[in-house]
Amino acid sequence: MARVADSGMPVRINAPPAGGGLGWRAFCQHVQELWQYRALLGALVVRELKARYRNSVLGYLWTLLNPLLLLAVYSLVFSVYMRVEVEHYVIYLFSGLLGWNWLASSLNAGTSSIARGGGALITKALLPPQLLPTVQTLTNLVNLVLSLPVLLGAAVLLGRWPGLSLVLLPVLLLAELLLVQGLVVALAALCVRFRDVEFLVPNFLTFWFFLTPILYPLAVIPETLRPLVLLNPMAPVALGYQELFYWGRWPEPLHLVLALGLGAGVFYLGTGLFERLRDTLAEEI
Repeated sequence: MARVADSGMPVRINAPPAGGGLGWRAFCQHVQELWQYRALLGALVVRELKARYRNSVLGYLWTLLNPLLLLAVYSLVFSVYMRVEVEHYVIYLFSGLLGWNWLASSLNAGTSSIARGGGALITKALLPPQLLPTVQTLTNLVNLVLSLPVLLGAAVLLGRWPGLSLVLLPVLLLAELLLVQGLVVALAALCVRFRDVEFLVPNFLTFWFFLTPILYPLAVIPETLRPLVLLNPMAPVALGYQELFYWGRWPEPLHLVLALGLGAGVFYLGTGLFERLRDTLAEEI
């Protein structure tokens, strides 16, 4: 154990707690450290957001302009060039893509967050290493939340009123937060040991994207294969977003249960893998 200068808070450096790996104690201590350093985590997220838009004229307005421009491109492509047999397909696609973009952006940036540039913070400042990938998860969550007004406005303009079902949006955000965080910490730790992981992730994301019912509705999949599709951790999350923003109805209970259950499972296993590899991170950076 060590203490961060001026904070007085203990930090585990090279050794997981007793019974580490997939142990419950290691998991609890991992989460407890995230909570203890929540103020620093918030400051790092703000710094990341500022760095992302530094020297740009419009600054934080890009968090609204990016999804707005993306929506305009989709409207042109799928309303003029390609006519898909789904009413208001742009809203259908956009509602699933926002959640996917959170996942993909976090994994692409978070996988290398410790291996590239995180060494000094871990070995010299003695910060808990899980803070670095977590910053990417939360930064992209902020971008998703700031993109929601664009989606809601477009849905209302096209006559798709979300309704009271939006009260369940925090549940879906929590489910995806667990999923993204579990994956990003696991991949960040793996990338320190195996640098190839950084290059494999974008290719894996492309494969995963086409296995997730975002571009196409679940109904086009043969009924016998749908249970397998729903075991894809991102599938019930994407379906939940589509049910809220496109269909304007309460999400299927099965989708919510699967989203939360699979997200929690990935979070626990990803955290366990991170803790198993944690004792070698400082040496291998």
